[in-house]
Amino acid sequence: MSKSMTTGNPFKLMFFFAIPLLFGNLFQQLYNVVDTAIVGQTLGSQALASVGSSTSVQFLVIGFCQGFCQGLSIPVAQKFGSKRLDQMRTYIFNGAILVVIFAVFLTIVTVLLTPTILNLLQVSDDLYANAYIYLVIIFAGIPFTLLYNYLAAILRAIGDSKLPFYFLAFSSVLNIFLDLFCILVLNMGCGGAAFATIVSQGISGLLCLILIMKKVTILHIEKEERVYVSGYVKNLLGNGVPMGIQFSIIAIGSMVMQSANNGLGTVYVSGFAAGAKLKQLMMCPFDAFGASASTFISQNYGAKQYDRIKKGYATGVMMGTVYGIIAGVIMVCFGRYMSMLFLDASYSAELDASALYLRNLGLCFWLVGWLCTTRMSVQGMGYSTLAVFGGILEMIARSAVASIFVPIYGYTAITWTDQCAWAACMIYLVPISFYALKQVKKKLAVSN
Repeated sequence: MSKSMTTGNPFKLMFFFAIPLLFGNLFQQLYNVVDTAIVGQTLGSQALASVGSSTSVQFLVIGFCQGFCQGLSIPVAQKFGSKRLDQMRTYIFNGAILVVIFAVFLTIVTVLLTPTILNLLQVSDDLYANAYIYLVIIFAGIPFTLLYNYLAAILRAIGDSKLPFYFLAFSSVLNIFLDLFCILVLNMGCGGAAFATIVSQGISGLLCLILIMKKVTILHIEKEERVYVSGYVKNLLGNGVPMGIQFSIIAIGSMVMQSANNGLGTVYVSGFAAGAKLKQLMMCPFDAFGASASTFISQNYGAKQYDRIKKGYATGVMMGTVYGIIAGVIMVCFGRYMSMLFLDASYSAELDASALYLRNLGLCFWLVGWLCTTRMSVQGMGYSTLAVFGGILEMIARSAVASIFVPIYGYTAITWTDQCAWAACMIYLVPISFYALKQVKKKLAVSN
């Protein structure tokens, strides 16, 4: 099940490694897409607005969990690439301790702060009740989110991107049936959609854990490897926390943007919610290509092969950019039709708002492919902290556009906020990527 990426054609290795990741990301997004689609089609526009009104804060918290787990897997991939499997398993053990601690802390804090969060997002009174129950249940499922994402990240670190996909695909299909059952049969409303999501995520994580215990012997941690090592924990936190914060920082800017949009009325909240879900769906390949580049670079860093690191970075950028161009064309030409997945054709104004958002995103979507693979490549080289500043620039740009231009230009400004954030981040990340490559070359030259 494990696979070394230290030999062989970089493009072939990265592309076929990314394919299961892509479908896995699509199925992960399917959780939210199905929730949104079923809520919008069965409960109506107002219920859709309730679920969509907290999209950015969900991204903040769940994004931190995903980024944190990805960061924890970087030392694992490096040790796997260097064939130091005993140290690799000790890293996995120490990472698991951190995951448990963060699961308890994040769940308690987010559940308690849900009313404050919704008030900060300026969620209107008519949307508040449904938004509250949906968000509280999603936050209560954080341990399940961390369980799956940590195990999936570890499997990817050793070159296996297929097993996480299989379990995620199964639980995504299960989520559809649970959504329909909870909403249509049990009449649980928006809370039913959230409940179906966390149950499905929990099953995905548990199945992944069971298979690792039964089949993936390379990850079986022996008694002597189950030791707390402060140096390992420091390294894990040095990679995991910056990557988690990076996702969260980006989401803070999105929260400011969403807060500004929530003040424009239910029509724009619903239209933006539909467009944002489609944007997240279309961005799945970027995450797959970025994760593929990060794993490839991390393994070859451990194997001390600088030329392959450089080739992996260039290949990742190429794959991401080409996809971004294709996806952008689709969003520009078919955005309104795609939005009908969430909104009935009778909601003409909402569909117009969603289509405008997607059309303007599509014009610059190629930039995201360049951004995601560059950021993940820098992280794979071990410079997660430097990558965080790119997220800070994204946050500043989103917040500035939302705060300054939305009061003047309204929803039109909302539709250009993401693009400004991407451009600001890339101005920083491009020179940082060359700096990271230069530093890695020096370190590997000394170690050899």
